[in-house]
Amino acid sequence: MSDEIRVLILAVIQGVAEFLPISSSGHLVIGNELLKRLQGASVAEEGMTLNLVLHLGTLGSILVVYCRRLLQILTEMDWRLCSAIVMASVPAAIVGIGFKKQLEPLFVEPAVAGAGLLVTATLLILGQRLQSGKFTDRQLPWLVAFVVGCFQAVALVPGISRSGSTISGGLLSGMQRESAATFSFLIAIPAIGGAVLLDLRDWFKPGHVESMPIAWPTLLMGMIVSFVVGIVALKLLISFISRQRLHWFGYYCLAMGIAVLLWQACEGKLTI
Repeated sequence: MSDEIRVLILAVIQGVAEFLPISSSGHLVIGNELLKRLQGASVAEEGMTLNLVLHLGTLGSILVVYCRRLLQILTEMDWRLCSAIVMASVPAAIVGIGFKKQLEPLFVEPAVAGAGLLVTATLLILGQRLQSGKFTDRQLPWLVAFVVGCFQAVALVPGISRSGSTISGGLLSGMQRESAATFSFLIAIPAIGGAVLLDLRDWFKPGHVESMPIAWPTLLMGMIVSFVVGIVALKLLISFISRQRLHWFGYYCLAMGIAVLLWQACEGKLTI
């Protein structure tokens, strides 16, 4: 399998799973493991370059879809919402920076992704059933923002969906459906942007560019594909949330998680 086809497949997975609450990181781990069987290479062996480029694409998707909301926040100087976004970003920043080395080995373990998908399924089903819809993102108390941020920090584990956990966390904390989705993707901007900046440090290490196994045109193609697919997936998720169909993704994650764990058990990599 050529690099172009493999990057194309992973870019589509990233674009779809970054916004649909099914965990992009978990699906990339699973997809990469399957592709490795065909080609003998993995994201880990490529450093974090491909992961970085694909996340840049989906970050662009958020900026496009929510451009009007972002401009509104900036022009109206909504300090309450801005402070809530900062408050919600703190837990993930602490965990992401403080435990980066401990988290990285998990991104090559399909069993971890499978277990994480079960957690995602639980959060999505509970969030759908226990939502109360008391307030919007503009009325968000700082404590609730921090709680939603804790859900985002947990989602650093592959298989636990960032969008699924934060939207469910917002619903469980009393947010209205559309506001929970909006806030989830507003706090995704500093979360994804921060992760990109952390990975960018590796780009400046001596010999990094020369050692990259994937050509720049291929990486650029992957970023564009994840960007376009991400826009479609994000708009689709907003539609599902407005129609109260979030739990559908929970059932998918439940089935996928069980399938992955059974797969790993059959290969002797997991003891049940």
